[in-house]
Amino acid sequence: MVIAGGGGGRVRTPEPAKMRFMVRRIFITPRKEEPSTINVAYHMDCTDILWELPENAFDLAVVDPPYGLNIRGDMGRRKGKPRKYKPVFWDAKPPPPEYFRELRRVSRHQVIWGANHFISMLPAADSHCWLCWDKKYSPEVSFASFELAWTNFDLTCKRIALSPVQPGRIHPTQKPIALYAWIYALFAKPGDKILDTHLGSGSSRIAAYDAGLDFTGYEIDGDYFEAQERRFAAYVREHPH
Repeated sequence: MVIAGGGGGRVRTPEPAKMRFMVRRIFITPRKEEPSTINVAYHMDCTDILWELPENAFDLAVVDPPYGLNIRGDMGRRKGKPRKYKPVFWDAKPPPPEYFRELRRVSRHQVIWGANHFISMLPAADSHCWLCWDKKYSPEVSFASFELAWTNFDLTCKRIALSPVQPGRIHPTQKPIALYAWIYALFAKPGDKILDTHLGSGSSRIAAYDAGLDFTGYEIDGDYFEAQERRFAAYVREHPH
């Protein structure tokens, strides 16, 4: 079976008995008055597991799937100052409609970045509450000046102005930790179960750690999985709970 997975590429799924993946768990020791939380990342195709999860297994899914823009590894930098990443193989097309149906089934609420690029694939796509991330860009960059995220919350639209500049970037479409912290502050409460099907740089994972949220993430690309593991481990060492 050929499916689209976390990180964006289309891959041939191995037989279940032969499937191999890596998983890293961190159990966060709570203060006396707080429950413990779990933070776990899987190196695997997210759609290998979505079909097997029970309905409403997660309180909130915050996902940033491929947009289908065929981005390059050197896109988005200031003119004349490109930054090279590994070749991008996963942005030829967005995930299929089945992915979005399963995402809606396994989570009570969803925040889906880039949905303006594939809105026709979302079931029940009408929404009162879109998020706008204003990147505070100058005209000298090639990326869009802002990004939109679809949500199924019955609230008004929300906007944040936040620079995407981050030291030590590890991924061509890396979003700031502060962006995810803002989303969690709006829509989640401590102890909620969070899902990210396209983990990428791991910013969503770090923000969940800071917010005291249970977190599960999936990443299909082995290099980016290992890079976010190193980033997360370093962050935990520097910011122990």
